[in-house]
Amino acid sequence: MQQIIDRFFRYIKIDTQSDPNNEEAFPSTEKQWDLANLLVEELKGIGMQDVTIDNHCYIMATLPSNVSHKVPTIGFISHIDTSPDFTGTNVKPQLHKNYDGKDIILNEKENIVLSPDYFEDLLLYKGQTIITTDGTTLLGADDKAGITEIITAMEYLIQHPEIKHGKIRVGFTPDEEVGKGAHKFDVKKFGADWAYTMDGSQVGELEYENFNAAGAKVVITGRIVHPGYAKGKMVNSMLIAADFINALPKNETPQTTEGYEGFFHLYGNTGNVEKSELGFIIRDHDRQKFEARKEQFLAVANKINEDLGQEAIKVEIKDQYFNMREKVEPVMHIVDIAEEAMKQLGIKPLIKAIRGGTDGSQLSYMGLPCPNIFAGGHNFHGRFEYVPAESLVKATNVIVKIAELTAGKYR
Repeated sequence: MQQIIDRFFRYIKIDTQSDPNNEEAFPSTEKQWDLANLLVEELKGIGMQDVTIDNHCYIMATLPSNVSHKVPTIGFISHIDTSPDFTGTNVKPQLHKNYDGKDIILNEKENIVLSPDYFEDLLLYKGQTIITTDGTTLLGADDKAGITEIITAMEYLIQHPEIKHGKIRVGFTPDEEVGKGAHKFDVKKFGADWAYTMDGSQVGELEYENFNAAGAKVVITGRIVHPGYAKGKMVNSMLIAADFINALPKNETPQTTEGYEGFFHLYGNTGNVEKSELGFIIRDHDRQKFEARKEQFLAVANKINEDLGQEAIKVEIKDQYFNMREKVEPVMHIVDIAEEAMKQLGIKPLIKAIRGGTDGSQLSYMGLPCPNIFAGGHNFHGRFEYVPAESLVKATNVIVKIAELTAGKYR
């Protein structure tokens, strides 16, 4: 476990936050190269073959088969960037050994407390070693936990040739957190029959359904006039923005929905009298409901414009990814193998739909069926993110067991 902790700490201390506003650059931030270049050297150092990194920061590597019979090539994939929602600069990891089920003081000076009263999942890990930050940054378990687990599993397989496996490909992608993680992924070059993203949360998670997703940019144009002479002349874009926000369903937001329920999420709001911009994401598991949500969103803008008698609101909606269930269900044996691996390791599989997306959703539509497996972290994208060290070990073991079971299944 200490080896895994050390590797994880090494990765999370490198800031790899992606930038949703830098749409042209790929990757969206230069600092993602810092971790990428380190990973290339580490992959070579543990004995992986065909280690490559391309001009867009995609890393691929091979662990050759050690069996004589033909086995499908499987892959394991994680992303190197961290969320733009919260800073990942100067991460200071903390270890809380033998967690007692009580509040964890992340930062006494700033009174930042990780409490099971609010985050009850903490109680699942009593007695374990909890890894957190000091509360001033995110941790980066999303998805440096996945990277740690994949590389550690490959190193273990190389050091233990008695464990039989077919050819394994590993891949690390940039810009997953801004929806571009698979955009330039070369599925043909990767050459796997199927793959797994190590990008889930709680121990046991196994997912082959996810949201259909779109991003929406709303631009509101106003008119500035001296407030003393504004009657009948001023158009305040911020007030129109407020009307737009309030016209969307109040009970269809991330904080009011669960399970298969979709939502509209306002994540950005900037402006002045002359111009305001709103950033939204639109999500739903059901494709028809997803399309209806986009139509509803546009209808709100059209209605306000009609009431104003001018086109004050302009909306741009871009699809980001779709529910991978459609592409995975025809090859459900790849989910069955992962489920069996967990069961053999004494881990209870938690098969459920992702309330989000992974690179696997896009990759599945690109011809690489790609369910998602837990990486162990909780409370992603914020200061209360944590991961139990034991979960890092369990996810690593699942990777090894999947490789072993696949080779045995196709003997």
